[in-house]
Amino acid sequence: MDGANQVWIGIDVAKATLDLHVLPTGQAHTLPNTAAGHEQLRKLLPSPDNCLIVLEATGGYEREVVADLADAGFRVAVINPKRARDFAKALGLVAKTDRIDARVLALFAEKVQPTPVEKTPEKQAEIQQLVARRRQLIDLRTQESNRWDVTRAKAAKKSIQAVLNTLERQIRDIESAIEALVEADDDWRLKAQLIESVPGLGGVTATTVIADVPELGKLNRQQISALVGLAPYNNDSGPRKGKRSIAGGRKSVRCVLYMAAMAAKRFNPVIKDFAD
Repeated sequence: MDGANQVWIGIDVAKATLDLHVLPTGQAHTLPNTAAGHEQLRKLLPSPDNCLIVLEATGGYEREVVADLADAGFRVAVINPKRARDFAKALGLVAKTDRIDARVLALFAEKVQPTPVEKTPEKQAEIQQLVARRRQLIDLRTQESNRWDVTRAKAAKKSIQAVLNTLERQIRDIESAIEALVEADDDWRLKAQLIESVPGLGGVTATTVIADVPELGKLNRQQISALVGLAPYNNDSGPRKGKRSIAGGRKSVRCVLYMAAMAAKRFNPVIKDFAD
């Protein structure tokens, strides 16, 4: 970017609105989070070469606008909301509104300059959504199974069982769609075969990694560990050596790798020896 003309933009994303703050001008706008609003946003923005845009991950509401901006050639970074709140507290900004959050994100863009996301191909976005949907269905199945265990009324139990049967069918359908996507892509198929060749790792682990860690194969192991949130960070002060701990990263990947590690402790001799 041209150092003399750098622009830092924060966008606070809600279900219905986008709050925009631009630095160094201080301009602020509120737009609808719709296709028309996204078009208005692109018209308000400067040249893609001279700006960095930062948004928070907001459970999916940000995906369309991020994809839209990336397709238009803008550099867009999506950060964990905790990073933004910690940054705001460090600046003494305790109050929280959509406009304040947008300003905090613009300041974060200026001071931290986080790494922009890569443009997500359509097929990558599709497998990410399918893997996320499978995760949602499994969570629903767990909730219904727990209810079934404590329910005694026959009619209620029958209703729960009908829902469980439907969820099982939908999970199988989603898994078939995921498997077909992986099989249709040579790179994904080879990655899945390599991951599943490790004792303790199965299809769910493979497809989650393929969907949610597209950087795999492009970064080294230290960078991938930090990206996923599995790199232990130091907590030292003077002579004190504090306990190292992990933080941040991609929760969905950490969860599936945790379950894989539990299986590997039993079936993978290398992991078993290390754990012991």
